[in-house]
Amino acid sequence: MIETIRKFVREKLVPLEFDVAENDRVPANIINDMKQLGLFGLTIPTEYDGLGLNSSDEARVIMELGWTSPAFRSVVGTTIGIGSQGIVMDGTEDQKKTFLPLMARGDVTASFCLTEPNAGSDAASLKTKAIKEGNYYYISGSKRYITNAIHSGILTVMARSNPDEHGAKGISAFIVDTNSDGISFGKKDEKMGQRGTVTSDLYFDRVKVPADRIIGGVAGRGFITAMKVLDRGRIHIGALCVGTAKRLIHEALSYAKEREQFGKPIAEFQLIQAMLADSQAECYAAETMVFDAARRFDQGEKITMQASCVKMFAAEMVGRVADRTVQIFGGAGYMAEYGVERFFRDVRLFRLYEGTTQIQQLIIAKEMMKN
Repeated sequence: MIETIRKFVREKLVPLEFDVAENDRVPANIINDMKQLGLFGLTIPTEYDGLGLNSSDEARVIMELGWTSPAFRSVVGTTIGIGSQGIVMDGTEDQKKTFLPLMARGDVTASFCLTEPNAGSDAASLKTKAIKEGNYYYISGSKRYITNAIHSGILTVMARSNPDEHGAKGISAFIVDTNSDGISFGKKDEKMGQRGTVTSDLYFDRVKVPADRIIGGVAGRGFITAMKVLDRGRIHIGALCVGTAKRLIHEALSYAKEREQFGKPIAEFQLIQAMLADSQAECYAAETMVFDAARRFDQGEKITMQASCVKMFAAEMVGRVADRTVQIFGGAGYMAEYGVERFFRDVRLFRLYEGTTQIQQLIIAKEMMKN
């Protein structure tokens, strides 16, 4: 499977990188190819039509997808990650049977709606409300920077189902159909990088949701579900950072071996070698962290601290690798035609989403003191 995905990435996706950046969209035929490869069902259990990969094998696949523009990974990323894993981990059997096969086949894309205009790092302060009336909840509020929202068929929406309960305990996770009355979308966001990845705001105006659409069937546990999902998701992002770093190191080394100054390839200059060596060592360290955390997760260990270590280190690492790559390319690295400036902008987001570096630091320290 890894060999098949590697061939797909390098022969089909890499040649399309400039087109995706220019047109700000991933072609429909590529999305269909991803469905045929089973990429939408990577982490969904086999009994629900997925491939059922554990975290370790998922990391291997995501590293391969990291070799190309992040936009391609984002097509399936929310569905196999934060969009579906809440249902996989905490959903009722009926919820799993109803929704997971649709996601695994790529019939619907799933998105995760947590961030709000005034609730980002402080996720427990979210304002979106779900008011119960009979056997239904009515959701009102707004969500911000939601990846794949306008393409999604299913949303996992975090909303405050108990308005009298402040903080995390009053939050529930709802499965919401995007065709529901009362849902509207903001305009597509214009971003620094990751063109082809679609994010937008979402608005909920008394969206009617059956009470049995609360993930797990129990109100007030949504924040716990979200944190569990993010633990695995942070390993996923770490693997993506490693894959992208490997691509950048490949580009830097290839260019350094070809580019000549003072009568010889710049790869022979020790200061260039130092940048290459630093990048390789840091990438290796991040890769080792990813597989260690994934193995622990697969064995059932609580890995909140390790997942945050992975996400923090890998995201910061790939930023440094991208910067060194631009430096090794020199003036050419600043020019769009070589593509490394695009990666430089693309990887900046890794230090922000699914918990900023600073939030990871706080989580790590908190877990250290707790343990």
